[in-house]
Amino acid sequence: ITNPHLSKCIPCTLIGANSYGQLGQGHVEDQSLPQPAETTAFQVQSVRTLSGGGGHSVVVTGNGEVFVCGQNNKGQLGLGHTLNVYTLELCPSLRQKITNVSCGWDFTLLLSDTGQLLACGSNTFGQLGIGETVQHSSNWLIVQVSIGRFFLSGTIMFSGSGSVYQWGTGLCSHAKRVFTVSAVPSHFSSKLPCLVPGLAEKNPCMVAAGMVHCLYLTEDGELFMWGSNKHGQLTSSDPFVSSPISLKRCLLGGEKITSVWSGWTHNVAQTESGRVFTWGRGIYGQLGHTVSYPIPILKQYNVSMYVALQIACGSEHNLAIVGSSLFSWGWNEHGMCGDGSHTDALKPCLIPGLHPLLIGCGAGHSLALCTATTPSQ
Repeated sequence: ITNPHLSKCIPCTLIGANSYGQLGQGHVEDQSLPQPAETTAFQVQSVRTLSGGGGHSVVVTGNGEVFVCGQNNKGQLGLGHTLNVYTLELCPSLRQKITNVSCGWDFTLLLSDTGQLLACGSNTFGQLGIGETVQHSSNWLIVQVSIGRFFLSGTIMFSGSGSVYQWGTGLCSHAKRVFTVSAVPSHFSSKLPCLVPGLAEKNPCMVAAGMVHCLYLTEDGELFMWGSNKHGQLTSSDPFVSSPISLKRCLLGGEKITSVWSGWTHNVAQTESGRVFTWGRGIYGQLGHTVSYPIPILKQYNVSMYVALQIACGSEHNLAIVGSSLFSWGWNEHGMCGDGSHTDALKPCLIPGLHPLLIGCGAGHSLALCTATTPSQ
């Protein structure tokens, strides 16, 4: 998302876990209050998107440059080495303009403006989509697909033709509990992009993935889900769902879904009326309520202008831009909800003093691009 106001921004505000320097502060102390990243490298540039992994952060600018910081033990920063980086640093080896990024736990994939998907980091579970010969890469490798969204040890994407592909073996052990080894569907065990069955002739809108489940939203607002259902994140009675099933719209008041996001074991969806629903695991407050089935969340707490403009999910916490304000809720052990405490936020709470334009999440940290003044100024 490129915003014309971003030339007036604090470069990037980060909160939460910082054990590897993923907040770009130049140190490794956690931050429970918002702090700007220590860089002026892209202060006057627009920023397109933000993403975080288990211990690293990636910022893509409007002109297609990539800045990275944090944990780099598997080469997930793509800098050609495996040393951690404590302030946001330009990735100089990229020759393509980048339009999108998504981070797994210890790997990163970037989408170029020519439709190539570039991968680096851990490949232990085949999550880079390049086969079995490389365990990890500190340089960018090219996968000939279009776009992806990533969980701990695998990847899901849809191609330009609308077909949905999955790779990585992160779900294989869960599938083995249901199937014999020989009968595990190939999209759960392939280290190369593998077609997901049952989604032919569907027009894709977006994909998302948790730790061990996958989501696929069509342009018609139909949401398909598969993988582990241990925490009710698929709204099924089965513990594991091998083939995509659709979410019943009656659970959402009959409304069409327009966007969907996923944490490790919970999901967030926004409907055509603007209502935001959450479901799945909620023990850290990441649902903002105590039941596992979909119910609306923001309006329930009288958040003004409850239509969220953007939402981002970490492993067990969430961010939402509502109006010109930033709200957070869920797991807060490292202070990533930004309220100055380390107490889990059981309902959406305002992070004061920030006027966000763009947000993103890592597993235990939060990223926000903010205006230095209110939009009216």
